[in-house]
Amino acid sequence: MPTWRIDVGGIVQGVGFRPFVYRLATQYGLNGWVRNGAGIVEILLAGSDAAVADFQDGLLTKAPPAAKPVLLSRRVAAAIPQGFSILPSTGGGTVMSGLPPDLGPCADCLRELANPADRRYRYPFISCTQCGPRYSLIGSLPYDRATTSMAGFAMCPACAAEYADPGNRRFHAEPIACPDCGPTCWFVSPAGEDLHHDAALVGCVAALRSGKIIAVKGVGGYHLLCDATSEQAVAALRVRKRRPDKPLAVLYPDNPALLENCVTLNPIAHAMLRGTARPIILASRHGGFLAASVAPGLRDIGVMLADSPLHHLLVEAFGGPLVATSANRSGEPMLIDPVEAERELSRIADGFLHHNRPIERAVDDSVLREIGGKVRCIRVARGLSPLEFHLPRPLARPVLAVGGHMKSTIALGFGDKVVISPHLGDLDHPGTLAQFSRMAADLQALYGVKAESLLMDAHAGYGSTRWAKSQNLPAQRIWHHHAHASAVAGEFGVNETMLVFTWDGVGLGPDGALWGGEALLGTPGHWQVVARLKRIKLQGSDAAAREPWRSGAALCWQTACPSPAGLVPPGGLAESAWANGLNCHMTSAVGRLFDGAAALLGLCRIASYEGQGPTLLEACAGDVVSAAGMALTSQDNVLEANWAELVPILLDSRKSQMNRAAQFHGVLAQTALEISRVIRTTHGVNRIGLAGGVFQNRLLTEALLRMLQADGFTVCFGENIPCNDAGLSFGQIIEFLGDGDEHS
Repeated sequence: MPTWRIDVGGIVQGVGFRPFVYRLATQYGLNGWVRNGAGIVEILLAGSDAAVADFQDGLLTKAPPAAKPVLLSRRVAAAIPQGFSILPSTGGGTVMSGLPPDLGPCADCLRELANPADRRYRYPFISCTQCGPRYSLIGSLPYDRATTSMAGFAMCPACAAEYADPGNRRFHAEPIACPDCGPTCWFVSPAGEDLHHDAALVGCVAALRSGKIIAVKGVGGYHLLCDATSEQAVAALRVRKRRPDKPLAVLYPDNPALLENCVTLNPIAHAMLRGTARPIILASRHGGFLAASVAPGLRDIGVMLADSPLHHLLVEAFGGPLVATSANRSGEPMLIDPVEAERELSRIADGFLHHNRPIERAVDDSVLREIGGKVRCIRVARGLSPLEFHLPRPLARPVLAVGGHMKSTIALGFGDKVVISPHLGDLDHPGTLAQFSRMAADLQALYGVKAESLLMDAHAGYGSTRWAKSQNLPAQRIWHHHAHASAVAGEFGVNETMLVFTWDGVGLGPDGALWGGEALLGTPGHWQVVARLKRIKLQGSDAAAREPWRSGAALCWQTACPSPAGLVPPGGLAESAWANGLNCHMTSAVGRLFDGAAALLGLCRIASYEGQGPTLLEACAGDVVSAAGMALTSQDNVLEANWAELVPILLDSRKSQMNRAAQFHGVLAQTALEISRVIRTTHGVNRIGLAGGVFQNRLLTEALLRMLQADGFTVCFGENIPCNDAGLSFGQIIEFLGDGDEHS
């Protein structure tokens, strides 16, 4: 009867995997042990061949819901153990697998939370092996209580007994706690009084009901909460946070009827909303009683359920929807420390609900959107990160890809693995840059890997590029849109020639122009431009992204169409500067075309948040109107789509705003289809990829998906890797690998 050594990777730490292995081995009468290694689970077992085979099958098919086990190796071992046990963890060696994400409260814990007879009744930090914080409290691997921010909370005898009982749901649950031994919360009320324990929750809910804005410490940082049905409360939050228009997420009680009265969710999106990740889901609003200023001018709102027992207790007691937005000043990182939160948010929040469980690293909320019948990641953070993918072949040496400037993420590549950091934000603020630098070091430390080179965007002005150049490591430029295209190819494991539409705001191209409307043909490391949008001459440099009127005016000036009254500032200086080429640049960016259309329709002249014009344009359209595509001409073997005929359509005041916006979307979708048809004819390519932030637009993307699929194309559009700039770091590694991994 041989003894076997089995190593299991994937998500297997912090998800109750060792207790599961213990019970499974006991069920089949096997001897041996299980322990956490450095990022893996190691198993030694002895028994009959049939029992070992059944055990190995159950190891993968019966694992806990939050676990994602991967069999790494199985080999004969010499020892013949007696009985089965859980051994202390080992920490040596290179980390082979990653970190468990933070998990939303499970049904069992929620039942205990609501049960007056349970000793954890209304305890805000209840958890078990299937729920609770993980990534945000892990200091280092292996994942044991001593290496987490729970190390300072000694277990009481009752918790210690549960922790040691193989039959208990909290067997080796590292964040285990109760009111007698675990973290506590306290509330600093608007009147300045300190309330503790359950009185803190009661006082917080009372303040919310009275229209106050409260900063609440959650799993990965502070949220700002207020009554989502109160126009006065929401308006006050917007003024204090200096966030006049950007939509706010809404936290709902666990009340399906209430949620269904407000938004439309398909079964897949609804399941994701209630899953362990507890993300924000962008959903179509069809009613309800939310304040109009929650998402001004938009048809979709971001909805979420409680991601922690603390939030669950608050929103259930409140009995209605609450605005829940990251508690930071605009453009700055999330706050995680009570003292810092009170100092930084004193002019925004009326009160503070704190707790004393330290947060090892700030983690924002994940954001997803249902597009084309599937839930797609827009922002990957709490509950979903860090993301791990296997590479098509091993890297010769570890690399760190630092992504772009907006929606920043970092990716660490080593061996045949890549791990992508949570969302970090835009790198305009020194605090975010400091957080970015900490994350670069944190990823390498947690995974036991030291990067030997860096991959960066080619744009010298990006914060990530400047940071990379400041490091004492070789750094290689990766072109922005090549990384976008490679991200799609990498997620789908495509190694054949494909056509990828890389439509976004702007990114520097190899020819020195600002791209954003190109279609690239090839494979990672070997892309060529085969089609693009006719370039627009924009005046104002970086101001063009913040001021859509500049794009709208440029569309008119370039086609000799009169611009609408009030679009351009009086005085004629802007047009004169444009005509004389002062502070101008050329761009093919579809994002700027969207900006221009939104400005010409009177939807957005000055943007207060990134993407406001395109977002309002999509909301205005409602649906897509079938339309002829743009005229295509060939310039130096590159198809050029001329947007000029769109301008009269957008300026035609005889038609409604909705009709013109819908027709705009229809023209773009038809243009992409016609480009695909031409490239299929000339190059025999039938696989299409969609990459770039423009494809966050559900209206455009769903219309294009339908048209391409009806025409016989196979379409790749990311689910786990965001199509926006958050996917650049992953794409940089795929592009580098496709280029032969031979540059330094």
